[in-house]
Amino acid sequence: MSDTPSSDFSGLEGGEEQAAEEAIQEVANWYNIQLLTERRAPLPDEERIEELKAGREAALADGAQLATADREEAGRIAAVYAARLKELKEQ
Repeated sequence: MSDTPSSDFSGLEGGEEQAAEEAIQEVANWYNIQLLTERRAPLPDEERIEELKAGREAALADGAQLATADREEAGRIAAVYAARLKELKEQ
Protein backbone atom coordinates (compact mmCIF):
# COMPACT_ATOMS: atom_id res chain seq x y z
CA MET A 1 0.00 0.00 0.00
CA SER A 2 1.34 3.41 -0.96
CA ASP A 3 1.90 6.24 1.54
CA THR A 4 0.81 8.72 -1.12
CA PRO A 5 -2.68 10.07 -0.45
CA SER A 6 -5.19 9.36 -3.19
CA SER A 7 -7.35 12.01 -4.83
CA ASP A 8 -9.99 9.39 -5.58
CA PHE A 9 -12.72 9.96 -3.02
CA SER A 10 -15.03 7.29 -4.38
CA GLY A 11 -16.11 4.44 -2.18
CA LEU A 12 -16.11 6.41 1.05
CA GLU A 13 -18.77 5.66 3.60
CA GLY A 14 -19.67 8.79 5.53
CA GLY A 15 -17.31 11.71 5.56
CA GLU A 16 -18.76 13.09 2.35
CA GLU A 17 -18.40 16.65 3.62
CA GLN A 18 -14.72 16.17 4.41
CA ALA A 19 -14.09 14.44 1.09
CA ALA A 20 -15.81 17.29 -0.73
CA GLU A 21 -13.81 19.91 1.19
CA GLU A 22 -10.55 18.12 0.38
CA ALA A 23 -11.42 17.73 -3.30
CA ILE A 24 -12.39 21.39 -3.61
CA GLN A 25 -9.23 22.48 -1.81
CA GLU A 26 -7.07 20.38 -4.13
CA VAL A 27 -8.73 21.96 -7.16
CA ALA A 28 -8.32 25.46 -5.69
CA ASN A 29 -4.65 24.68 -4.99
CA TRP A 30 -4.18 23.56 -8.60
CA TYR A 31 -5.57 26.90 -9.76
CA ASN A 32 -3.32 28.77 -7.29
CA ILE A 33 -0.22 27.04 -8.62
CA GLN A 34 -1.22 27.71 -12.22
CA LEU A 35 -1.92 31.37 -11.42
CA LEU A 36 1.46 31.78 -9.76
CA THR A 37 3.22 30.14 -12.70
CA GLU A 38 1.38 32.27 -15.25
CA ARG A 39 1.99 35.50 -13.35
CA ARG A 40 5.72 34.73 -13.18
CA ALA A 41 5.94 34.00 -16.91
CA PRO A 42 8.01 36.47 -18.97
CA LEU A 43 4.84 37.39 -20.89
CA PRO A 44 1.85 36.50 -18.69
CA ASP A 45 -1.31 35.60 -20.59
CA GLU A 46 -3.93 37.88 -19.02
CA GLU A 47 -6.80 35.89 -20.55
CA ARG A 48 -5.49 32.67 -18.99
CA ILE A 49 -5.03 34.45 -15.66
CA GLU A 50 -8.67 35.55 -15.73
CA GLU A 51 -9.82 32.01 -16.63
CA LEU A 52 -7.75 30.56 -13.79
CA LYS A 53 -9.09 33.11 -11.32
CA ALA A 54 -12.67 32.34 -12.39
CA GLY A 55 -12.08 28.60 -11.94
CA ARG A 56 -10.60 29.13 -8.49
CA GLU A 57 -13.46 31.41 -7.45
CA ALA A 58 -16.03 28.85 -8.64
CA ALA A 59 -14.35 26.15 -6.56
CA LEU A 60 -14.22 28.37 -3.49
CA ALA A 61 -17.90 29.29 -3.95
CA ASP A 62 -18.81 25.60 -4.08
CA GLY A 63 -16.74 25.10 -0.95
CA ALA A 64 -18.74 27.79 0.83
CA GLN A 65 -21.98 26.01 -0.13
CA LEU A 66 -20.85 22.85 1.64
CA ALA A 67 -21.96 24.39 4.95
CA THR A 68 -25.58 23.87 3.91
CA ALA A 69 -25.18 20.72 1.80
CA ASP A 70 -26.69 17.43 2.91
CA ARG A 71 -24.73 14.16 2.76
CA GLU A 72 -25.93 13.29 -0.71
CA GLU A 73 -25.06 16.70 -2.14
CA ALA A 74 -21.65 16.65 -0.42
CA GLY A 75 -20.97 13.23 -1.95
CA ARG A 76 -21.91 14.54 -5.39
CA ILE A 77 -19.64 17.56 -4.95
CA ALA A 78 -16.77 15.32 -3.86
CA ALA A 79 -17.19 13.15 -6.96
CA VAL A 80 -17.42 16.15 -9.28
CA TYR A 81 -14.30 17.76 -7.86
CA ALA A 82 -12.30 14.53 -7.80
CA ALA A 83 -13.10 14.14 -11.51
CA ARG A 84 -12.31 17.82 -12.13
CA LEU A 85 -8.92 17.50 -10.45
CA LYS A 86 -8.10 14.46 -12.57
CA GLU A 87 -9.08 16.38 -15.69
CA LEU A 88 -6.99 19.41 -14.70
CA LYS A 89 -3.92 17.30 -13.98
CA GLU A 90 -4.20 15.64 -17.40
CA GLN A 91 -4.04 18.96 -19.25
